[in-house]
Formats: sequence, C-alpha cells, structure tokens
Amino acid sequence: MIFFVFIVALFVAYFIAHRIFVHRKTFTGTAKLYGKTVIVTGGNTGIGKATATALAVRGARVILACRSKQRGEAAAKEIRTESGNDGVIFMQLDLASQKSIRSFAETFLKAEPRLDLLINNAALAAPGRTEDGIGMILGVNHIGPFLLTNLLLERLKECAPSRVVNVSSCGHDLGTVDFDCINTHKKLGLGSSDGDLFRAYTHSKLCNVLFTHELAKRLEGTNVTCYSLHPGSVRSELGRDITEWHARLFLAIISKFWATDPVSGAQTTLYCSLQDGIEHLSGRYFSDSQLVQVKAEARDDGVAKKLWDVSEKLCGMA
Repeated sequence: MIFFVFIVALFVAYFIAHRIFVHRKTFTGTAKLYGKTVIVTGGNTGIGKATATALAVRGARVILACRSKQRGEAAAKEIRTESGNDGVIFMQLDLASQKSIRSFAETFLKAEPRLDLLINNAALAAPGRTEDGIGMILGVNHIGPFLLTNLLLERLKECAPSRVVNVSSCGHDLGTVDFDCINTHKKLGLGSSDGDLFRAYTHSKLCNVLFTHELAKRLEGTNVTCYSLHPGSVRSELGRDITEWHARLFLAIISKFWATDPVSGAQTTLYCSLQDGIEHLSGRYFSDSQLVQVKAEARDDGVAKKLWDVSEKLCGMA
C-alpha cells in the first residue's frame, strides 16, 4: 500500500512538474508578416531556429544573426526550403565581439530599410572572456544584446509599431546583480566551475529582465515595445560548454524527462513578438504565453537604471 501511494505521488509530482516546466501553450495567432523584417540572434539552432522558421512561414524577411557562417548559411537554406520563403538570409554576428556587433549593425542598416522585430535569443554558459575583456557570460548574454539593441533603436522607431523581445529564463529568479564584481572584474561572478558558470548564467538572465524593464521606460511614447520571457525547459545547445561529468549527467536527465523541443520552446517568443493587445505590458516578463510577476529586484527601477549606466560604460556608449 505504501509503495502504491509512493508511485501515485511520484506520478502526480511528475505531471505537475511537466505542466509547469515542460508543457507550453501553442501560439495560435494568425498575424502575417509580409513586408516586415525580423532579426533573430542565434537563429541557426534550437529555439532561435524554430522561432525564425515560424516567422518565415508567416512571410517575414528573417535575418539569422549568428557567429558561424557555415552553420548560419546552412540553417538559412533549411528554413527557406521548409517555409517556402526566399527572404531568409544569414548575417554574421559575434556577440563576444563589440567590433562584430557594430559591424553587423552598420551592414544591416545600410542593406535593410526596415526593422520591425528584434529578437535577442542567443545565450551561452561558457567560461573565459570576450574579445573586449568582459566575462563571456556577461558579454554575450547581456552586454552584446544591450549594444545591438541600442545600435538598432532608431530604425525600430522609424518602423514603429515595432518590438524588442529578450529571451531570458526562469533562472533569473536565482540571480542577482553584483555591481562591485562587474565594476572590478567585468564579470557577473568569480570562479570557473560548472556551478559558478550556472550562477553567472542566472545573473545574466536577471540582467535581461532588468534591461527590458529599463528599456520600456526609455521607449515610452515611441510605439516601440519590449518584453522578456522564459521559453521553458528546452533541449538546446546551452549546456555544450559544461565539462564536469556529474553536471553533464544532471543535464542529460533533465533533458530526457523535463525538457521540451525547440518548437514548443519558441511559443512564448512568438507570443511576445506577435500577440495583439499587449503593448501596454511593455517591459514585462512572460512565461508560457502569460504575464508573470517577477521578484522585487527584477523590477527595481534603481537597479535597472544602474545596470543600464554600467552597461553603457562597458560597451563604450557612455
């Protein structure tokens, strides 16, 4: 009897966890995007590729902004074939290089007359530093998208109504922003173990939410809106830099039993990108295509403003 109760409890726990962490509502909006231009960072794989494909099917001109030319061009070809949309192209972007980010923005602005939607999707959890001496996770997950967005803001305003969508994570709940560490070491945290990298990743995802919060304030009255989101637990390449065997085993188990596929993981991104009537929720955070209240630090005006100021200095905008 006790064993039976245990099995039932285990099943119920699995069902609840599956509904919370894995199951994603399917976005059912019917918006067409002919004549619209979209940038998706990290659009050659995982959630980014699934998002880019869905937008291409709707008729958008889609720019895959990726580091690898080979993988980016291959993904663009696959999406063109799958969607029947020839307007899917690769443009090289390395978020670990501010020179590359500025070059991408310059090339894009010269070549493309429109920008209707910017999706900051790319992220990693890797050790090391960027070309500019910034901690890799801070540089790629926050400073890179921060700089890219700012370089493209005027075009977004010219094409309004337009949107910026920042893919964050529920992991931001575990994060905090240590400004002393950022100012002293240009990193979100010290240490290089897999545990340290995970903590830095959660800090960077909090930065995404705070960036969105502050950006919305600065965009008031422009008809450009912005949103951050949790895509769900998704099978992706995020853990490719994990080296410790126990951490890899843990991720393998999570991926096997708790993670969903990239198409499901793209649904909340599509919601924030295309859903009508959410303009008044600019700056807010979504999960499973629903508005979610974030913790106090993630919506603190002072912390968000301070992070913006520090970020400007780190990318030479101040």
